[in-house]
Amino acid sequence: MDNVSVVRIFILSGINETMNYRLTIFSLTLLYYCVILFVNISLIMIIILDENLHEPMYILLCNFCINGLYGTTGFYPKFLLDLLWSSQEISYSGCLFQAFIVYSFACSELSILAVMAYDRYLAICRPLHYHSLMTKRRLSQLSCFSWLTPFCIISTSILLTSRLRLCGSNIQKLFCVNWVIVKLACSDTDTVSNSVIAYATIFIYVSHGFFIIWTYMHLIKKCVRSTEDRAKFMQTCVPHLVSLITFLIVIIFDLMYMRFGSRDLPQSLQNFIAIEFLLIPPFMNPLIYGFKLTKIRNRILGLVYVKRKSSMKK
Repeated sequence: MDNVSVVRIFILSGINETMNYRLTIFSLTLLYYCVILFVNISLIMIIILDENLHEPMYILLCNFCINGLYGTTGFYPKFLLDLLWSSQEISYSGCLFQAFIVYSFACSELSILAVMAYDRYLAICRPLHYHSLMTKRRLSQLSCFSWLTPFCIISTSILLTSRLRLCGSNIQKLFCVNWVIVKLACSDTDTVSNSVIAYATIFIYVSHGFFIIWTYMHLIKKCVRSTEDRAKFMQTCVPHLVSLITFLIVIIFDLMYMRFGSRDLPQSLQNFIAIEFLLIPPFMNPLIYGFKLTKIRNRILGLVYVKRKSSMKK
């Protein structure tokens, strides 16, 4: 029993300052979550139902939206319940599970962005070999990589955390975060393994970032020489680049603040910093791709036109 935590309930105290406005926050959060569900599910269904969109780029985009749904489902339902209940408690196992979902969502997001960058590199820099390189089998392997790698890494991290002996149960956030749980470990508890896994994870995903930079160096070099490639870059790479930059800004800002930030900031501002990556990318990504990619935009406009035409006939 010495190596196992006796803590069975965590208190999410980050929500305390919002309790005076909880009905307003509940209503706005529920509306926002419904919009996230609507835009992501709509884009997924459009890609699934339209055979013209059964191409690697759109299948990867479908994975991107599914990951957005996965990550937000790990946060919003619990947060909405906390706004309705008088006490903001979460079980030990529930806290670890939520930390797993949130962390694996963030890692999968970057993995999928890296795979999408590779797809665009092949499409623009090696167009003659694109279909021979980006086969259905290769696409399946890359999709599995973007999901299974984060799941394996984060599972190991959460497993190590579950073996720690904790001397605290107060988490000053709106949701469970693995690093915050580790910091609740008793002073005599060995957390070296957790630190090693944490830095290994950072190294792996920094490597993802360098790979994306490498692909864009080649993409930009190629597009400078060709007007046709430049148009293709603006059409398909700009949404990816906007999604990537937005995600990196919010996730790096959160990580830096979590590790080195001051606790003197108002709790409401700390809460906003903590949930930026669950607020902005899941909502913004499907909108960017929906409006920027011609095939998807035409499909959406076609559906709106048909619906309007049928309503006018009635």
